[in-house]
Amino acid sequence: MRLRYGLIGLILTLATPAYALEAKELPQLAPLERQAQAANLSAQFLTRYAYKPVPLDDALSVRIMDQFIKSLDPDRMMFSQADIDGFTAENKNIDDAIINEDLTIPFSIFTTYSQRVVDRMTYAQSLLKQDFDFTTQEEFAVLREDAPWAKSEEESKELWRKRVKNDWLRLKIAGQSDEAIRKTLERRYQNTLDRVYTYKSDDVFQSFMAAYTTSIDPHTDYFGARASAEFDISMKLSLVGIGAVLQERDGYTTIRELVAGGPAQLSGKIAVGDRIIGVGQGEEGAIEEVVGNRLDEVVQLIRGKENSVVRLDILPADAGESGNHRVINIVREKISLEKQAASKTIVPVEENGTTRKIGVITLPTFYEDFDARQKGDKEYRGASRDVAKLLEELKTEKVDGVVIDLRDNGGGSLQESIEMTGLFVGKGPVVQQRNAEGEVRIESDDLSKPAWTGPLGVLINRGSASASEIFAAAIQDYGRGVIIGDPSFGKGSVQTVVNLDRMVKNKDADLGELKLTIAQFFRINGGTTQLRGVNPDIALPGLADPKTFGESSYDNALPWTSIKPAKYKPSKDMAAVIPQLLERHEARVKQDADFQRFVEDIEAVKAQREKGTISLNEAERRKEQATLAERLKARQQADGSAPQEDDGLQSNERSLTADLAMEAARKNAKDVLRTEAAAIIADQAALSAAKGK
Repeated sequence: MRLRYGLIGLILTLATPAYALEAKELPQLAPLERQAQAANLSAQFLTRYAYKPVPLDDALSVRIMDQFIKSLDPDRMMFSQADIDGFTAENKNIDDAIINEDLTIPFSIFTTYSQRVVDRMTYAQSLLKQDFDFTTQEEFAVLREDAPWAKSEEESKELWRKRVKNDWLRLKIAGQSDEAIRKTLERRYQNTLDRVYTYKSDDVFQSFMAAYTTSIDPHTDYFGARASAEFDISMKLSLVGIGAVLQERDGYTTIRELVAGGPAQLSGKIAVGDRIIGVGQGEEGAIEEVVGNRLDEVVQLIRGKENSVVRLDILPADAGESGNHRVINIVREKISLEKQAASKTIVPVEENGTTRKIGVITLPTFYEDFDARQKGDKEYRGASRDVAKLLEELKTEKVDGVVIDLRDNGGGSLQESIEMTGLFVGKGPVVQQRNAEGEVRIESDDLSKPAWTGPLGVLINRGSASASEIFAAAIQDYGRGVIIGDPSFGKGSVQTVVNLDRMVKNKDADLGELKLTIAQFFRINGGTTQLRGVNPDIALPGLADPKTFGESSYDNALPWTSIKPAKYKPSKDMAAVIPQLLERHEARVKQDADFQRFVEDIEAVKAQREKGTISLNEAERRKEQATLAERLKARQQADGSAPQEDDGLQSNERSLTADLAMEAARKNAKDVLRTEAAAIIADQAALSAAKGK
């Protein structure tokens, strides 16, 4: 799945300067000619070549309007009912706007949105001057996607009063003083207010096009030039830059992490926490100040051509705002994004005095360097190649079984998924595709023999989608391994990317790309992964809510269907052994304290989710907090883990040190699902060994 770039995403990622802007007029954003042209071209493709074409008419117009409004105000906290009524009067004119290349309507809606952000944040800040009564019995609705819009200014103010009161109470229970709370929330609301002044025309257009394409089907999308470049980087697992992870903190672009062996780390001139206050190009290039700039803009300035020089004006982490800074030159290099690459670990599983080693290969995405492969580069980077190398290492380390961890792997390259399947089943069909004309094509792997023939498990969850589901489904259909975890996402559609500039021979390359659905995936057994996903052989508890996450949460998703099975030879061994594995699993987890605590946590989250509201009474909240603290304390005593209590802060409100410590704690926390998956495969190895004897 590709990441969708709406304005909600921007709210979480763009620069958020802490300084207060003087009262001034909001930027008047207007559609550009190239944007109107891109929307019109996209409509031509979507109405002619999509797998399930949807006519651009009044019905679709209404849907696009609803999607656009939802992307701006998903919690219905900004707009009023009067605003919505005004928008609705135009909701059947979106189709004409796209056809006539006049995007005034969505930009007008965004102008209203910007003003509402100013109104709401200004009011929220005014509430900080008063005290709140936390002895009253009040509740705040935390799930508001279906809530009614405020019908009056009084209703809106009451809603925001409860919102601010809840923010205050969280910080109060976390131990902050009233003075500290006022300072924290003042900065938080000011940051949200300041973002309105950083939006550009492309941001509005990207969000509108996301609303349009999502209205066709959940996986059709539009990407401006910048969004497309980010996707290419993620698929190649490499970029040209300085090798640093950047984050916006208090208006500064801050070094959050240095990539090992990257130019920044090797220079010895940059440290975690340092702030970039200026960027220049070339050894003598003028320094452009970037304090208060959007993070994505600063990143673009730092990236560049390989072996070129970028100049950075650095304010050290321990220096004040008026402290001494220094200018350094760094040569850009190709940086490998290893965190997104396949990795392995060995999990020992002990039972009845016997220790079995289970190799776990974690694959965050099915990546592939398309360009390098097409150019014939024999060393091109690909997920299946990396997994093959890790399998060889695990065989050398004499593991008894292997688990492929595909949790939250949203997909990627279809070819890599097919070739990775071949590592475990050898030569044979992997997936079927049916296009809009009903033609079916079978995709196969031609590997002469599998790289791993031992016990195998595939760990999935609701975030496992697309290429992950193709791999898991093929392993399940062949009876090659046991599928463990939560039912997968359910994305069984095929997309292709159309470069709009190439279509009209535009040399400026500013129209972007359109991703549209052109076919549907089918398992080799004839069923599809669409909508229903892959159901595990052995289910593990999961946190995802199927009502809000997964293909079934979309009201315009393609239906489940089936076609003729492909010719393949499944193994009967797995069907015979799964009941035994399930029996052992159920007996083990009943006695596993860590697993049972994990189940308790999930039940607590689900209970809160179903409730949908939170108390604004301090005594009740403290009672809830005490119950949680007791559970965390019991866990700490049992497994030595560090409890992570709610501090009421957002990520960029903590010190960088504290934020990194929390991230490390989460990373090092016990992964009970991985541990149990390894135990299941150890059981499989034991049963296989017993059968052999």
